[in-house]
Amino acid sequence: MVNRTLLVLVVAAILVPVGAATPTAEPRPKALFPVTIKAANGRITIPRRPTRIVSLSPTTTENLFAVGAGRQVVAVDSLSNYPKRAPRTKLSGFTPNAEAIASYRPDLVFLHTGGEIVAQLRKLRIRVIQLPAARNLGHAYTEIVQVGRATGHPQAARRLVRSMKAQIAAAVVSARRRGSARLSVYHELTTDYYSATSQTFIGHVYRLFGLRNIADGADGSGSGYPKLAGEYVIAANPDLIVLADSKCCGQSHATVSARPGWSTIKAVRSRRVVRADDDVVSRWGPRIVGFVRLVATTLRNTP
Repeated sequence: MVNRTLLVLVVAAILVPVGAATPTAEPRPKALFPVTIKAANGRITIPRRPTRIVSLSPTTTENLFAVGAGRQVVAVDSLSNYPKRAPRTKLSGFTPNAEAIASYRPDLVFLHTGGEIVAQLRKLRIRVIQLPAARNLGHAYTEIVQVGRATGHPQAARRLVRSMKAQIAAAVVSARRRGSARLSVYHELTTDYYSATSQTFIGHVYRLFGLRNIADGADGSGSGYPKLAGEYVIAANPDLIVLADSKCCGQSHATVSARPGWSTIKAVRSRRVVRADDDVVSRWGPRIVGFVRLVATTLRNTP
């Protein structure tokens, strides 16, 4: 009996290749929670996957649904109008009310602005992540990744960012071949001529194309959003006008060309007056790709 057992062991040893490694268990995937997010209001640790999210930022709302966290969202603010399936409420992102927010029993709240509301929600033991306005595309990508990590969708967030980068890069390359660096742009936020300089998120998009922003020379306060005069725009004579007040205020090539003296501006004469979706250009979520493509298309059609 002993000899037979010994024989089996010897045969087994012969059949095992020399130097064969001992099988090891596959490493476990990294746990998604707890996770710590570095937000504007500090380092926030989320112990488990949130299931009752409240978003008081239209951009964050778009990011949440884009990374696949839509089903975890129970309420969004009154201005979060995209996507349509987002659960819009009367909650305000500009004047948030702690009691109104708490009525939705959230386990995570996303805010655009900070202030007293952050401390008020903390007293109610509600976790808050403050994500401010993006300064550039890189900052926008970072916030998308943060939203993905905070909600348990890190891989989807990273895929989304890679896709956005690829699409934006392709659009920029297609337009810059036309020599857009010699052209100037006027971005109109309101009908009383508030604009955005190159130091803002909006301005960063134009910088990708090498466009000269006429608002840069009028921002004495450094706010990034100077109020121009009609005469200033006429004198600057921009090659491209982008209207981010077309949706709210019905602005178009026809209304712009009817303004006193504006019919002489190069952009008006060549009909390079672009109507942009007010919401898209004021947010720094995934739909910004569409805005970049709009600018690229206009520049490609520029002689």
